Amino acid sequence: MKYTVFDTPILNTSLHYITVFILKVMGWKYVGPDEEFPEKYVIAAAPHTTNWDFPVFLAVVFSLRIKSYWMGKKELFRWPFGAFLKWLGGIPVERSKSQNMVSQIVDVFNQHDKFVLAVQTEGTRKKMPRWKTGFYHIACGAKVPLGFGFNDFPSKTLGIGRLFMPTGDIDHDIKVIREFYADKVGKYPENYSEITFTKK
Repeated sequence: MKYTVFDTPILNTSLHYITVFILKVMGWKYVGPDEEFPEKYVIAAAPHTTNWDFPVFLAVVFSLRIKSYWMGKKELFRWPFGAFLKWLGGIPVERSKSQNMVSQIVDVFNQHDKFVLAVQTEGTRKKMPRWKTGFYHIACGAKVPLGFGFNDFPSKTLGIGRLFMPTGDIDHDIKVIREFYADKVGKYPENYSEITFTKK
């Protein structure tokens, strides 16, 4: 994959300590899963209710020292910020080609020994009828765990709460996902989408 900020040792280390310091000053704490991080997994990022969630995501990966890529609508990657966002691990995608996108990302997982991808479960900060299923189908297709990434503004906590290997039984798996995120509250709770999937 392309060169990112995480491939610069001195800068990566500096951003880790700077982020940890800023979080401490602001009264936030970060957590990671009890088990060791695997070489490949998908980070489900939720709740997504504000543009501030992107800096929160960066705080998670810098604090936990995770080299993570993330997907964003291709319009975000226009000049003059496109190169910078890609340097931060961004991968531009076309929302209208979600099915093709899933298969392409699964191929990327299969081609690499190490690969971590963060996906916003709702796809937008606005309230939607349900979550997008891309993150789930990518994990199932690539046969990798889901990392339950979260931000909880009331408790000022962020991080990855646990790792979960999806079974492919969507009815079972969504119960596990819903249970974990039940008490996680974004900056604007009224924008949080219902945790339900459309079956395919």
